[in-house]
Amino acid sequence: MLLTKFDPFKQFKDLERSFYNYPSNNESVNGFVPIVNTREGESAYHIDVDLPGVKKEDIKVDISKDILTISGERKTKDEIKEEDYYKVETSFGKFTRSFTLPENIDIENIEARSDNGVLEVIIPKKEEQNSKKSIEIK
Repeated sequence: MLLTKFDPFKQFKDLERSFYNYPSNNESVNGFVPIVNTREGESAYHIDVDLPGVKKEDIKVDISKDILTISGERKTKDEIKEEDYYKVETSFGKFTRSFTLPENIDIENIEARSDNGVLEVIIPKKEEQNSKKSIEIK
C-alpha cells in the first residue's frame, strides 16, 4: 500500500505552475505580432513598427475616421521545407495593429516609409491656431 501526503493547496500550485507555460508576447498563438514603438515629437507623432522579413508590398496603412490601421503578412520562405529546420522560432502570418489618433493631426499629410525592416508612420500635427483675440470696444 502506498501512502501519499495530502496537500490541500496542490490544485492551486498546479494552476500557478500552468501560468509559466502560457505563451508570452513573442510567442503568439495567432501568428506574427509586430513590435511597435510610438512617440510624440514637437511637430508630429511617430509610429515605428518592426517588420523584419515583410516586403513593402505586403504592408497596408489605412485611416478610417480617427483609427489608423497597419496590416500585412509575413510570408514563409517557400524554398525551405519545414523538415529542414531543427527549431523554428520565427512566427509567420497576417497581422493587424490599430491606433486611435488624436484630434490635432493633419490627416492629409501622413507619410509612411519602410527601411531595413522598420515601417515608420509619421503623423503631422495641425498647426495650432491662435485662439487669443482682442475685441475692440466701440
